[in-house]
Amino acid sequence: MIRPPDACSVPTFVVGGGDAAGMSAASKAKRDDPDLDVVVFEQGEWVSYGACGLPYYIKGEIDSLEDLVSVTPEEFRQERDIDLRTGHEVVDIDPSNRVVTARSDDGAVRQEYDHLLVATGAEAITPPIDGVDHTGVYTLGSMSDGKDLRDYVGRARADGNLQQPDRGPACQFLETCTGPVGIVGGGYIGIEMAEALAANGFEVHLFQRGDRILKQFSEATSETVLDHLADRDVAVYLGAEVETLAGDDRVEAVVTDDVRVPVEMVLVGTGVRPRTALAEDAGVQLGETGAIATDAYRETNLPDVYAAGDCAETEHVVTGEPAYVPLALTANRHGRAIGQTVAGEPTEGGGTAGTAAVKAFEMEAARTGVLNHEEARAVGFEPMTETIEAKSRAGYYPEGGTVQVTLTVDRPSGRVLGGSLVSEYGEGAVYRSHALVGAVTEGITVDELSNYDLAYAPPFNTTWDPVLTAAKVVESER
Repeated sequence: MIRPPDACSVPTFVVGGGDAAGMSAASKAKRDDPDLDVVVFEQGEWVSYGACGLPYYIKGEIDSLEDLVSVTPEEFRQERDIDLRTGHEVVDIDPSNRVVTARSDDGAVRQEYDHLLVATGAEAITPPIDGVDHTGVYTLGSMSDGKDLRDYVGRARADGNLQQPDRGPACQFLETCTGPVGIVGGGYIGIEMAEALAANGFEVHLFQRGDRILKQFSEATSETVLDHLADRDVAVYLGAEVETLAGDDRVEAVVTDDVRVPVEMVLVGTGVRPRTALAEDAGVQLGETGAIATDAYRETNLPDVYAAGDCAETEHVVTGEPAYVPLALTANRHGRAIGQTVAGEPTEGGGTAGTAAVKAFEMEAARTGVLNHEEARAVGFEPMTETIEAKSRAGYYPEGGTVQVTLTVDRPSGRVLGGSLVSEYGEGAVYRSHALVGAVTEGITVDELSNYDLAYAPPFNTTWDPVLTAAKVVESER
């Protein structure tokens, strides 16, 4: 795996892509081996940024894009001694000669490598909808997308002639109503952007092709969040296949087979797909998910060529099968492992449980593991699912709410396969999910989960945490 460099040369680690996986790998490699030459090519101007914070930047809770940057390019160059070249896109990999070619406004450069990381990330999916290229149609896959949407919100807020009382119920939140907007897609981005836009006075219409939102979560969690969106006056259209974004040059309406809804802007949030063209052209093999296939050390089929982040697949800790889960922690964790490997200490990146969380107005939800029964049956499990509701804090404590917990387990063995939780914001659905992550990752039974020694104090919990209550209920139903 580690190819020793020539005796008289300094080994070079080249990274293509300067966000979570790429900069984690570069930083760890340089930290562990200061003599290593580390070169990072990033086609944009931003590196090491928190894209997950973009909806909250657009909402206005985060003041500037710079607040989303963890480490600036100057800090990488000056303090970490990394040769970071922004505005450089890697356009070719020559594995036979161990050379990459990167292009910038100043021309092309060729860079030799001893080790190479492909961290090209993912791109927003543009569905085949007529009118998707109209002015006023946005996606949210990059920092520049976030800036464009924030600018749109600012312009709409400043446009006083939009103050019309018949715009819709969302106008109750602000003196100036900023008009109706459409969101295509009921996943993480769609839900978070519904909150961001409604908070700015927009009348929000969300269109979901399937029969429920947040399909990665349990049905019970999805229904709870859906009810809350209705309480916040977000109009959700389920089973709504968007056929056209109507208008001449600018979008004017979202059209499905059932409705035509006038809008002034549309956000398309129908997911992402891995950027793999560069790797494929070099002979890197893709996995069954369509993302780049790697071994446990994140090495591809090409010697000393690694892949991590949103362009690569990993293995699921429950099924043992390849999975494509483009999430920030997985990217950072795998990047760090690659950096350690390149520096001379082979390190496995670990699998994924698919753990994720989302905030929807005054609700929070989290999920982990396998919840889908078809997916569980495909690898030999006999799944069963139970949902309970319990208090979030001691009954006599003056604050608190409820936590809904859904557990999916293998009926014969009792193994915990997955969990989904939802509660009022601040009442602990997300932090309680961490216990389930441990259970899912370690492959314990629901009976063992019921004996977890979870923390208790009246302001934080009940004596029997809702997770423990759910485990006891499931065990009794097995």
